[in-house]
Parts: sequence; structure tokens; C-alpha cells
Amino acid sequence: MYKTGTLNSEISKVLSDLGHTDEIVIGDCGLPVPEGIKKIDLALVKGLPSFIDVLTEIERHMVIEHITLASEIKSANTQVLTAIEKLMGDTETSYVTHEEFKDLSKHAKVIIRTGEATPYANIILRSGVNF
Repeated sequence: MYKTGTLNSEISKVLSDLGHTDEIVIGDCGLPVPEGIKKIDLALVKGLPSFIDVLTEIERHMVIEHITLASEIKSANTQVLTAIEKLMGDTETSYVTHEEFKDLSKHAKVIIRTGEATPYANIILRSGVNF
């Protein structure tokens, strides 16, 4: 058993298997999961675990070179957007419509479903390299 770090074995495996430019999605409890895309469902009850809690843990262990967000988050969920900006710092960021976001999620290695129940609390993380 790990002494520290991500205890979820599926998430740990996904992170270990990522290569440069591979993408994963962290989503709220309402984000649809495209057919054929692996889903890791962490949702326990409405609100738990939160999107930010999951993103914070993933960010501790993943080299992230780019993030993609739905542009609607700018007006519909400023609290989560502010938390993302604080956590991700100057990471390159793109904004697309929510419909485009859902289409892009079809290329992810995995979608991690949280218990988050606020609008547009979804992110695509593109893997970088540590060299």
C-alpha cells in the first residue's frame, strides 16, 4: 500500500501510463461520458468529492502542459474558475464551448467523475513531460 499519494488504484495506473500529449478529463457529476471512454467514478454523494479536491490531487502527480475549459465557466462558475486559475498558475489554457468540450472528451484516455454539482466544472488535462 502507498504510504502517500493517490490511493485510487485506477487513477494511479492511468497517471503512470500517460505519455506526452495524452489527455484525461476531470468532470462534474453531470458530464456525459462518451461510449468507449473509460470512466473512473469517484462520485459518492452530491458535492463529494469536489472537482477542486480531485484536480488538486491529480495536479500533484501529473505533468500538465495544457488545460481546456468550457468558455461558459467564465460567467456561470467564477468560483471554480478562480480556484482552477490559482492551482494551475500560468499553465497554457484554451477555452471552447461546452459542446466542443464534450466532443473533445471523446479523445481522452479516461474521464474521472467527481461529485461536483456546479455548472461547467470540467477540465481536460494534456500530459507534458518532465524533461
